[in-house]
Amino acid sequence: MRSSCRIELADLFAQEQTAKPGDDLSRPLADRMRPTSLDNFFGQQHLLATGKPLRQAIEQGRVHSMIFWGPPGTGKTTLARMIAETTDAHFIALSAVMAGIKDIRAAVAEAKDYKEAQGRSTVLFLDEVHRFNKAQQDGFLPFVEDGTLTFIGATTENPSFELNNALLSRARVYVLKSLEAAALEDILRRALTESNTGLGALELSIDDNALELIVLAADGDARRALNLLELAADLAPENDAGRNIDAVVAKDVAQGSRRRFDKKGEYFYDQISALHKSVRGSDPDATLYWLMRMLDGGCDPLYVARRMIRMASEDIGNADPRALRICLDAWETVERLGSPEGELALAQAAVFLACAAKSNAVYKAAKSAAADAREFGSLEVPLHLRNSPTRLMKELGYGEDYRYAHDEEGAFAAGETYFPDDMPQRKYYHPVPRGLELKIGEKLAEMARRNKQQQQHKKDNDHD
Repeated sequence: MRSSCRIELADLFAQEQTAKPGDDLSRPLADRMRPTSLDNFFGQQHLLATGKPLRQAIEQGRVHSMIFWGPPGTGKTTLARMIAETTDAHFIALSAVMAGIKDIRAAVAEAKDYKEAQGRSTVLFLDEVHRFNKAQQDGFLPFVEDGTLTFIGATTENPSFELNNALLSRARVYVLKSLEAAALEDILRRALTESNTGLGALELSIDDNALELIVLAADGDARRALNLLELAADLAPENDAGRNIDAVVAKDVAQGSRRRFDKKGEYFYDQISALHKSVRGSDPDATLYWLMRMLDGGCDPLYVARRMIRMASEDIGNADPRALRICLDAWETVERLGSPEGELALAQAAVFLACAAKSNAVYKAAKSAAADAREFGSLEVPLHLRNSPTRLMKELGYGEDYRYAHDEEGAFAAGETYFPDDMPQRKYYHPVPRGLELKIGEKLAEMARRNKQQQQHKKDNDHD
């Protein structure tokens, strides 16, 4: 059985050596145009420029386990294939969306057979590695440790949150970035001129403005750019000079393309963080940019409205209490009118938040009070603060000596205490000297002065 397996593997190896990427022109253009060497790999120069550690490792055949983290269409799969080819390693590609422990075991067995039959190492590429749970991620670690496999994982999610520490400690993380417009243009022009794997045999031409439209719609994603180009090539009209992709065709294929926005993923949280920090930093222009960026990417406007309500309380608070009401009104507008009217209401609220006076005094005070509530436990409510609707409760002293604030000067019972008896008096709320909180702070300072005066008066009377 082992002998026949070797023969089959040898045949497969021969097929791998003779097959060419451009032999099957029925495959999608994005697949056919995968670069096979570092010289025609566009983008990621922060990793692959001459002298960079990853490029040196690839060129010198010193492969190590690694994680490629970056948005779609930035070359994660292509780099993994290139590494395997450069080091003459057997390449096994799996997707964590479909694969499980059984597939990992089969890959390990295949890697062992290849090593025995051909003396070749194996690169196991696992796309969407963040989809594996902890047990699945642990499943192939022993074989990475003993050298059976070189593991390369690809993920669009933050490895710090999605991958377990055991895997991260054995693999170096490389961050891939969205492709710049110049790199995308180079990729598209190469696809138009390459006759073996690209569209060169079709003798296509493209207007500069059409190329720019496709690059813009691709949003840093090489795969999307090539897919749009392939679709545009199918729609390109013929003229005396041949087939040409003009702006009309480019607009048709790019219509409906959205900016990158992965719901509940890394980019989702990065962008909502940028929006929140722009509001906090009192920059209405950046606030509007991130708001529209999220809406353009397909974010649920109601989610944005909910987060803006949080901003109104956390970062503005009582410095301008109108902020909370304006955000609630915007939320209601989104619910009742939808788009685009609701989105304009969100923009109005966002600009108000950015321009409003800022205070996190309530936010900090609430956190401090919550910490004390946990620390001191269930302290009894002082008798004078309790209601006494029954005779028994009155006999037990409920509500006794309570001072009704409205009967006091300025509707303030100077010297009265409201904390539990066994708990020290606390001051959680410290208004900032901005907006309405400036006036609030002055009022609280006056009440503190009167409290101190009353307490001193009580001490003097007790001494006498």
